[in-house]
Amino acid sequence: MSEPHQTPPSEQTANPEPAMDANHPAASPEMPADPLSEALAELASVQAKNADLADQFLRAKAEVENARRRAEEEISKARKFAVEAFAESLLPVADSLTAGLAIADATAEQLREGSEATLRQLKSALERHKVIEINPDAGAKFDPHQHQAISVVPAEQEPNTVVTVLQKGYLIADRVLRPALVTVTAPK
Repeated sequence: MSEPHQTPPSEQTANPEPAMDANHPAASPEMPADPLSEALAELASVQAKNADLADQFLRAKAEVENARRRAEEEISKARKFAVEAFAESLLPVADSLTAGLAIADATAEQLREGSEATLRQLKSALERHKVIEINPDAGAKFDPHQHQAISVVPAEQEPNTVVTVLQKGYLIADRVLRPALVTVTAPK
């Protein structure tokens, strides 16, 4: 007689249907069991989020475009009217010169006084707009950023120092508008 064939325990297969417990997701009645409906719900959620992000993007893009346009308009106006305040401060100078020229029989002393007063008005207007004179003293060190050497002369002073100023220079807000024209000492 032959013995019935027994399968060793290592080769025995487990029960293909696991026991369902109350904590298992498939046992939950709220959860859809169909993977297609889960995918469709997730797709709808992603599409809604995508539409919201697209709307936010378009709004942000429009806002940036509006800000750029406003900035361009402000820059255009600033360029157009940048000299308005400066021109207004020069009008009294022009008025003084016109009034001085209107006096036909002015004496030399009156002309000098009027010219000095007008020059003070002009200097004041320039200073209000941060246009500052460059007028180095004799013996000052030559500064190539603010001075332009017109000639070099032998002198007893230290080399590269200012001897005379031929024409004043001007700065505008710490930037050289025109360098001072100077004569400097020659190297020994």
